Amino acid sequence: MSDPGCAPFVLRIASYNIQKCIGTDLRRKPARVLKVLDALQADIVTLQEADKRLPPRPAALPAHLLLEHGWQVVPLGGAASLGWHGNAILFRGDISLTLTQRLSLPGLEPRGAALAEFDTPLGPLRVVGLHLGLIAQWRRRQLHMLMRQTAPRDPVPTIWAGDFNDWDRSPLLDRAAPAMNFLPALPSFPAPAPLAPLDRIALSPDLRALRHGVHGIRPAKTASDHLPLWAEITRA
Repeated sequence: MSDPGCAPFVLRIASYNIQKCIGTDLRRKPARVLKVLDALQADIVTLQEADKRLPPRPAALPAHLLLEHGWQVVPLGGAASLGWHGNAILFRGDISLTLTQRLSLPGLEPRGAALAEFDTPLGPLRVVGLHLGLIAQWRRRQLHMLMRQTAPRDPVPTIWAGDFNDWDRSPLLDRAAPAMNFLPALPSFPAPAPLAPLDRIALSPDLRALRHGVHGIRPAKTASDHLPLWAEITRA
């Protein structure tokens, strides 16, 4: 958790594909995912696969449980859903929400991204939570679309965090989104024995990461097929 007394201020962000709260033991246990979220000690978390697959796509991780654990949920979903195309954003602490937007992404399979802007002790901050497609050419188009959708906005420090579904360690992402700086790739999938850096965090040039890592402490290795990724962020 961020320490308001430190200088410069550090904000901890995390990204976690919770696989609809179905663990590697094929059991759906939202309480287990909540334990992992609490252990991350993050200020802002982007979630992927936060809703069940079929309409009305109810939340796999119930909102009332998140509220009981001190999380606020960015209002992106409908009456039953937690997010948009499964992408949800959570926050807590000395942070206030100022803007939300659903972003549609091209693809053979339905994809989207969730955008939220906050007032934080770091100042204004834009966070985009995303889950890109399985096919490389569509991932490239989705990244180009994200750049077009966010570039015309006011210049706000920006974080992208999510499941980029890219098994390579950087070239496609760096070429498709040269305005964003991707943190070094770390293996986060599959959770029991991570090999692939599917989960990534990228920063605009006005931000920098002091540390980043993958959270593999129990029950993270069984709560989902992905391990969560975290980073400690400050102004550049």
